[in-house]
Amino acid sequence: MMDHIFDETQPIYYQILQRICARILRGELKSGDKLPSVIDAAMHFKVNHNTIQRVYQELTRQGIAVAKRGEGTFVSEDQKVLRRMHEEMRKSLLENFLTEMRRLGYSPSEIIQTLQDYIEAESSISSEEKNP
Repeated sequence: MMDHIFDETQPIYYQILQRICARILRGELKSGDKLPSVIDAAMHFKVNHNTIQRVYQELTRQGIAVAKRGEGTFVSEDQKVLRRMHEEMRKSLLENFLTEMRRLGYSPSEIIQTLQDYIEAESSISSEEKNP
């Protein structure tokens, strides 16, 4: 279940768009899946239906979704578009992370070490969970 707390520094429609894209990346929404109706999505996110309409228009403009008249809006089946979305989201997340780390004064080597330490710690936790 997605939370409905929105960051005041970004437009709500953009945050919803990002959440839908994240669901696609996680495989919760697959190629060809129908997105909820505008009304259902508006109720789910507790926003005006015009906000969801804007989200769906932007998803369609980017090729991530396809609107079929009288049927609804569906996740694109174009794997090239979905791979591009995946790469753009990865790049955006990484840029945000690096910007914040630099803003806090971390050097490139400290950032790299922090990532390595974190990944190693996560790996050991997940292997302990598999082999209790």
